[in-house]
Amino acid sequence: MDFDVVIIGCGVVGADCAYELAKYDLRLCVLEASNDVANGTTKANSAIVHAGYDPLPGTKMARLNVRGTAMMGELCRKLDVLYRNNGSLVLSLSEQDDAVLHSLYEQGLANDVPGLELLDREQTLALEPKLSPAVRGALFAPSAGIVNPWELCLALAETAVRNGAELRLSAPVTAIERTAGGFCLSTPQGPVTARYVVNCAGTCSDRIAAMAGDRSFTIRPTRGEYYLLDKSEGTRVDRVIFQCPTPAGKGVLVTPTVHGNLLVGPNAVPAGPDDTANTPAGMDFVRASALRAVPGISFRDNVRNFAGVRANSDREDFILEESAAAPGFIHAAGIKSPGLSAAPAIGPEVLELLRQAGLSLKQKETYIDSRRRVRFHELSDEEKNALIREDPRWGRVICRCETVTEGEIVACLHGPIPPVSVNGVKRRVGAGMGRCQGGFCGPRVQEIIARELGIDPTQVLMDWEGTWILCGETKGGTAL
Repeated sequence: MDFDVVIIGCGVVGADCAYELAKYDLRLCVLEASNDVANGTTKANSAIVHAGYDPLPGTKMARLNVRGTAMMGELCRKLDVLYRNNGSLVLSLSEQDDAVLHSLYEQGLANDVPGLELLDREQTLALEPKLSPAVRGALFAPSAGIVNPWELCLALAETAVRNGAELRLSAPVTAIERTAGGFCLSTPQGPVTARYVVNCAGTCSDRIAAMAGDRSFTIRPTRGEYYLLDKSEGTRVDRVIFQCPTPAGKGVLVTPTVHGNLLVGPNAVPAGPDDTANTPAGMDFVRASALRAVPGISFRDNVRNFAGVRANSDREDFILEESAAAPGFIHAAGIKSPGLSAAPAIGPEVLELLRQAGLSLKQKETYIDSRRRVRFHELSDEEKNALIREDPRWGRVICRCETVTEGEIVACLHGPIPPVSVNGVKRRVGAGMGRCQGGFCGPRVQEIIARELGIDPTQVLMDWEGTWILCGETKGGTAL
């Protein structure tokens, strides 16, 4: 038997499961279909740490949302992940909204959400003066916050790898066979056997379940489209601004990001599991909806649009259970919003499901439970000078928008999970995240990747497999 446990999928939920399991003496493997971690829903969402008043009381979603949010601050502190506890407001813009706010308030109390308050119009505008004058009041949730979701996923996965977990990228599971001792998983890199399997495959989790003979649920992917606005708009609001939710979801929100931008979105449209297109109709809807709450938003300062696909399912709750059809096969599926918020609590939940399924757990005597990343622009002059004396590359600014240096890029390329693409570097250190979106630094980042990984520049990808930047050498304007 190759492994005790194999985790399928390395989004934030799979990464947290790996983080928790790596604390124990286990042979642990994570299989990720993409060429990087956090390359699905985790990199394209609202980046909100929800307070927990939305889920129905008594559900796994409610319990794990509130618990995960309570864990998030300390987890991000230990793993050096950008996080800010800035609170949220759900606005009332009509009489019907007033009733919804009271319902959410009562639901939040039942879910043990801390510090909830119902605010009147004057109190709401005192907190956020740039809101619509039509605001009638708000539900204030001080425990809500914002986080860098892909950095959280990377930090969890890196910590697991540093503690002995094996991560295999570009390793989609194509078939699953039951064996006498567990499961045999087919991948392009060869078969992988394990006693237990954890299904964290996101929008593909129903297909993975079906490979194991379990057709007890269906994923119904939902696309959400976003505007990312320049940092000049980043102080438009200080808190996460929601409108009242609908059956389609939590609605269009307006929020600052941990990087200082303003994020607006999403809508909710049924889509395929990989359908991340932006559409004119979708973007028009997001824009019009956001302006109802925050009328002064300058969409002329948009720097990027993107879309993500949420793993909604045919069940109302998270699917966290051992498969009845395949004992030893654990589902962490249907993890729609507030999945990011709940992620720190989902890992321990899966650990307990594995224990109940018969997995023996012995804690390691030593475990690396912290991580630090150098953000050059945040250092003091003395700290910057010390780094530059040690290695001059720390003083060479590659990304002017975000002040990211060559030293930071080189460090991530030799980290526990090195990126293989320009966007992989972007997610790790922020190069290309700014106003010009890599227009200046992109070619230089590509050169550094090729040099440090010892590959031809034509092998460097923009993002996932097949997103080539160069086809070959050019002479006289003709590609060879």
